[in-house]
Amino acid sequence: MLTSRRGAAEIASIIRREIEQGRLAAQERLPAERTMAETYAVARGTIREAIGRLAEEGLVEVRRGSGAYVRAENAQQLNPVIQQARPLELIDARFALEPHICRLAVLHARDGDLERTEALLARMEAAAHDPSEFAAADTVFHTVLAELTGNNLLVWIINQINSVRSQEQWSRMLLMTNTPDMIRTYNQQHRQIVDAIRSRDSEAAATAMKSHLESARLALMRAASA
Repeated sequence: MLTSRRGAAEIASIIRREIEQGRLAAQERLPAERTMAETYAVARGTIREAIGRLAEEGLVEVRRGSGAYVRAENAQQLNPVIQQARPLELIDARFALEPHICRLAVLHARDGDLERTEALLARMEAAAHDPSEFAAADTVFHTVLAELTGNNLLVWIINQINSVRSQEQWSRMLLMTNTPDMIRTYNQQHRQIVDAIRSRDSEAAATAMKSHLESARLALMRAASA
């Protein structure tokens, strides 16, 4: 079988849309790896990695000896608000939430919890020339920050916001804004956020997140006016 150049990040994005748009139902078993590899013309290892990423995001559950299943709480018709949200609306919503998420992470995260962020930082730093891979890891990174708060409602809200990032309009903007230089800037800001949380400096963490989101807002505005 000839394989395409699609990576695990792109395959994960395709499956994510299938789930969020209701084409894969709650508790539905995903097709076998071999079947999916043939469908998307990629290697089985690429499928396995894509499913692993979706499991990390909480969209699917991998059951040993049985396969991967859509998690019930994430299988729902995409809300029209999410379908119609513009990229700048996404950034504004994140401005309202994520700086305070950083403050709460300072209060509630244990040192061991931060090891998850270190692995994601390394993954994003290795993706300076791969916008799709960077975006996939970036989505998980911001979800993990919410999880560090211990507040399940905030995690749910961030997952709803992240649903916007799977939309085609957002995917097009990523190609325009996630240049190697911009990704390097984002990665430096991500490290500043984690370092501030690790140092238990809530205001520094919130300020670092605001700077990060402002960079993203400016990049989107430049892309929209191009």
